[in-house]
Amino acid sequence: MKEYADTDFENSERDMANTVTGIYIIRPEDAETCDPPSDVGLIVEGVKVLQNLGDVTKAYALLLGVIYSLNLSYPSDLKYTFEFFQKVLLGLDAQKLSHKIQVLKNKLV
Repeated sequence: MKEYADTDFENSERDMANTVTGIYIIRPEDAETCDPPSDVGLIVEGVKVLQNLGDVTKAYALLLGVIYSLNLSYPSDLKYTFEFFQKVLLGLDAQKLSHKIQVLKNKLV
């Protein structure tokens, strides 16, 4: 997840083009953190695949759906986070848990 100012268009577009998978948030330059963003969307392999999603929660749910439906690999640094959300919280493909996620699930139950 990366946040950009709406006045820094060139740098944000270049950065997004180098992003494999992620959520972007664009805020007006003078906006406070609690102000709604001007745009929230998804990037897959450097391409904006969804825009104007409204909020980060919806973007995260849709990101999980896009990754699952397109059978993409999770970003390596967030592999277990995504696996936990997909398999434990959403119950998708819940029979095949990695050892780390199985241990965490057992502790939570």
